[in-house]
Amino acid sequence: MSGRLISARVATYARRAANATPRRPYSVLPNHIPAGGLLRSDAGLRLIKRRPWPLGSYALHNVVAVRGMSFARVIPKLVTKFATVGAAAGGAVLAGATYIQYQAGQAGGYILDVFHKTKDGVSGIAGEAFGQANSVFSQITKGWEETKKDIEKVEYPEWLQRLITRDASSGSSGGRNGGPEPDPPKQSGGAGMAAAGATTGAAFGYGSEETEQEKDEGEKIARDEQMMMLTKKMIEIRSLLQTVGQSDSLTLPSIVVIGSQSSGKSSVLEAIVGHEFLPKGSNMVTRRPIELTLVNTPEAHAEYGEFPALGLGKITDFTQIQRTLTDLNLAVPAKECVTDDPIQLRIYSPNVPDLSLIDLPGYIQVTGRDQPPELKQKIAELCEKYIRPPNVILAISAADVDLANSTALRASRKVDPRGERTIGVITKMDLIDPERGASLLSDKKYALRLGYVGVVCRVPSTSSGPKLFSRGNNNITTAIAKNENAYFSAHAEFGPDSHLNVGTKNLRKTLMHVLEQTMAGSLKTTSEAIQRELAEATYEYKVQYNERPISAESYLAESLDGFKHSFRGFSEQFGRQQVRELLKHELDQQVLNLLAQRYWNRPFDDLTVPLPETDPLSALPKADPEGENAIWQIKLDSSSAALTKLGVGRIATSVVANALQAHIDRLISTSRFSAHPFARQAITEASTTILKDLSYDISDELEICIKPYKYRIEVEEHEWAKRRENVSTTLREELKVAEAAAKKLEEQMGGRKKVRDVMGFIDRVREGKVVLEGDGIGGAGGFSSALLEKGREAVFLRDRVDILKMRLLAVKSKQCATRKNKYHCPEVFLDAVADKLTTTADLFLDAELLSKFYYIFPRELDARLGRSLSQTEVERFAREDPKIRRHLDVVRRKELLEHVLKEMQSLRQLEQREKRYGGRKEEKKGKGGWSLF
Repeated sequence: MSGRLISARVATYARRAANATPRRPYSVLPNHIPAGGLLRSDAGLRLIKRRPWPLGSYALHNVVAVRGMSFARVIPKLVTKFATVGAAAGGAVLAGATYIQYQAGQAGGYILDVFHKTKDGVSGIAGEAFGQANSVFSQITKGWEETKKDIEKVEYPEWLQRLITRDASSGSSGGRNGGPEPDPPKQSGGAGMAAAGATTGAAFGYGSEETEQEKDEGEKIARDEQMMMLTKKMIEIRSLLQTVGQSDSLTLPSIVVIGSQSSGKSSVLEAIVGHEFLPKGSNMVTRRPIELTLVNTPEAHAEYGEFPALGLGKITDFTQIQRTLTDLNLAVPAKECVTDDPIQLRIYSPNVPDLSLIDLPGYIQVTGRDQPPELKQKIAELCEKYIRPPNVILAISAADVDLANSTALRASRKVDPRGERTIGVITKMDLIDPERGASLLSDKKYALRLGYVGVVCRVPSTSSGPKLFSRGNNNITTAIAKNENAYFSAHAEFGPDSHLNVGTKNLRKTLMHVLEQTMAGSLKTTSEAIQRELAEATYEYKVQYNERPISAESYLAESLDGFKHSFRGFSEQFGRQQVRELLKHELDQQVLNLLAQRYWNRPFDDLTVPLPETDPLSALPKADPEGENAIWQIKLDSSSAALTKLGVGRIATSVVANALQAHIDRLISTSRFSAHPFARQAITEASTTILKDLSYDISDELEICIKPYKYRIEVEEHEWAKRRENVSTTLREELKVAEAAAKKLEEQMGGRKKVRDVMGFIDRVREGKVVLEGDGIGGAGGFSSALLEKGREAVFLRDRVDILKMRLLAVKSKQCATRKNKYHCPEVFLDAVADKLTTTADLFLDAELLSKFYYIFPRELDARLGRSLSQTEVERFAREDPKIRRHLDVVRRKELLEHVLKEMQSLRQLEQREKRYGGRKEEKKGKGGWSLF
């Protein structure tokens, strides 16, 4: 609060305290206070207790103060009243008046003169009254001394210290402390009392005329600052109501700026803000309404803007604000040109008033070739939508255009025919003669209840060429003020005696006063609308959601707890046994691949005659691996070494990690997070990161654990028997896969007969019975090249099925019943090697990978979806679910309406208090001052 306001308010409350008790004649005190109560020691205190002091008064409210007045008109009434009023009451009242005059320092002698004039009949009673009054004076003096002690503890302005010091020096110089009393002035009667009144006014350091002037100034400052606070509060409530939305009735008025293109509309707004921030260009740039909220921040030193809907944060560069507004406006397609989707912009600055403004596209008269034909009508409809009641219309007109041709005034007349909520702004006042400008501002033909304001908002150009973004963050308020002062002060037509409203400064004040009054006038209707909306929201909350409270944080916590519970169940089911099955299946496939590469038939790419096999697989049961057929021993040893050196650590770790990730994905799909892309991504990234970090080290450590198997593998008889059964199962499954593939290929080729014909042709070619040129690229034997390609696949699958059947019979034979014949049964031995590798790997992975993942993953979820999320991210997460979004909207709407209603009620109380205070002020003015009688 400013020092001017403090001084004005303290002076006001001090005068109220001095005048509070004497306003009512003592003869009409309430019945429960004795008639002579003022002469008793405790009566004054009782009266003070029963009369509360005004709200906001400080510790100074007990200071004895005398209102500056003239006693010249009081003495004649005093003399005449003695004839009718009881002597005791008159003496007491006169004694009180004498004491008051004594506090001024020069009243004693004058009161004695009065007593000499009235001593016939009342001198004895008056003397007795004076004796009784002395006890009252001593009590009051004692209270005054105690009050002075309290006052000394209070920090008060310098001017008040001087007043109290002057009062103390005046009191010490009088005869009260035993010193000689000053000689009375050489006046008599009314003149003497007038002088005493002047001296009484000087007791606090101000005269009557000066007091009233300072009082009016202080009250004006207080009123302005109170209006600013009320307007700021109303604008805050308006922002809350915009958040609530869904109803046109849930809004407080704004100032809607309309005008034709090139009328100076943007210059007026920029002059109010003090920065060039609006989009400019040769073509139509403003295509969307700009809801501009100005927030006064007196304690701040920086100026910045915010786009609440965009979440760009604080933007201190007003050039960037201008670019952003330009991009948002130009994003509207050219075929539409204008849209009613508003841009919300808030500007915080200590140099702006609290205002709520809406800038609209300017009216046009002629549609350009590159613009839609209906553009003029669309702009008019958009403006008409916003200038409806209760919004205030700021109609911008250029001074060089006759008001009869003003598009803005014409549009405002349609919705405000009496001009009760329209403010006219005449721009470019320096382009016309002063006499013409003065006549426009005082125009009666197109009169507006809120009047006209003339401005010269154009800032002198600092560059030769036009630029879209030229001034940056330079504040233009000073330049505009100097330009306007230079123009208006140079012409007498706009002087103080003209009573014309000119200048951007006055325009700001006018807008503040009008917006505050308009908002205050709509408080009641808006409050009623809020109550209706609140009742509907409460009913929906009770019926549809059974009054179940919910928030974005609680929904996230419940979802996270449910997912972690599901993950815990999965961790109890997925252990070492499941890891072993995964690894064994993977290594079985590796064994089959090795068998296919080293023992079984291979796919052939061409139809040339194959080379004869020296050691066919059909000869293996009768071969002697340790004799002349050592090739079978070499094949088995190399296959075993290839299996152990395949990178089992990497393969096993990758298989288990992929399995864990697949299970996590399934848990996500069956949880609440399935409807939340953001959460799904966070959980997936958490699991992937953990598994990747763990797999990097675990795969190397697992390779070290299985390293001994790369050099020597021992298989026991019971292990051989078990692996024999397992490999039989594996071969049968592989046989089924081969047969299924052959059958599917048969269907694709057009039937079994077709397949047999193609396969027969290929067999004859491979046997050399048919000579085929070009490897059948263009087709051969009446078959296309595509059919021959599928025929080769069919021949390969037929041979594979035959080999698998043969090896199944070999594994089941007595020859493969013992581990000594491992070279005759490579399938069994390789399966045994795979089993040993699996046993080592599943034990290690269970201890290292699973246990660590199960421990780290839930904690990583808490970090990613709990503590690290901002409030915006939590809100976004909850709103990704449509059901939860509707629930949150109802709860949030209900809470916002309750909050806004509470704020509105407090504002209405302030408004009513201000009205009561204003009524008492007018009543005081009407009575023409107070009187003792």
